Amino acid sequence: MQKFIVEVILPRLEKRGFVLQQTIEKQRVVDLIQKLHPQRTQFQLTRLGAKGDGGYLVPDCLEDITACFSPGVARVSLFEFDCLERGMKIFMADKSVDEPNWKVDKNRYSFEKKYIGCTNNETFMTLDNWFESSDLSNDTELLLQMDIEGGEYPALMNASDELMGRFKIMVIEFHRLKNLWNRGFFDVAETVFDKILQTHVCVHLHPNNFKGPKGSVYSLFGVDIPKVMEFTFLRKDVAEIKGYQTEFPHPYDFDNAARGHYPLPGDWYRTENES
Repeated sequence: MQKFIVEVILPRLEKRGFVLQQTIEKQRVVDLIQKLHPQRTQFQLTRLGAKGDGGYLVPDCLEDITACFSPGVARVSLFEFDCLERGMKIFMADKSVDEPNWKVDKNRYSFEKKYIGCTNNETFMTLDNWFESSDLSNDTELLLQMDIEGGEYPALMNASDELMGRFKIMVIEFHRLKNLWNRGFFDVAETVFDKILQTHVCVHLHPNNFKGPKGSVYSLFGVDIPKVMEFTFLRKDVAEIKGYQTEFPHPYDFDNAARGHYPLPGDWYRTENES
């Protein structure tokens, strides 16, 4: 069916004047998804932040993490507050707000009124430039929590391999995932995910149900892709792989919005028989 659509239907629509995106092969999308299947490690998962939007699951190996870098300042910053309470230094950045919306002494955290991106100017700064301005030593363990509405792709693609390897844990909300079927977007997304997977393994996934059960997923060619999803990664050198995560949702997972539960599609994780 996919071959018929790509080779027959789409060319006919293009001849009629429709501007169509070039569709990627189904197997390439499936292969990428399988590389991202969450794996179990020696660490249990714990939750930092709210029981809803702004809360994330991370491996419970936080004791030696010195600092949390959190680009994208939301209406609540409970994740960052929990990191602060665990003794981490907090670095936050967002051009769209004047300051974080939390009642914490300004001397207890650092805030940059800039977006994180792939260049350095009055509006943007790179992850590397941000870290270099932090005055942290080069042997500190770091945590990255990123929710920047699609800007994660250029920001991560631009980050140096050295800095990527400094993040013991990365929690990243990836947006626009329905566009994985578009060849141009897929090539960018695959590059970013492959870059992460050089140094990290995926240990948890959680779909954002911001548009309810039906509006939060894009289905094509029998594959269900959440439009927005939270990914948790753990650095490989501290991870002892015990197999695949086979049970979703995790007991500490909570819906992002009160719009109806939307579970992680089966395409995105291994069942017990597959593990």
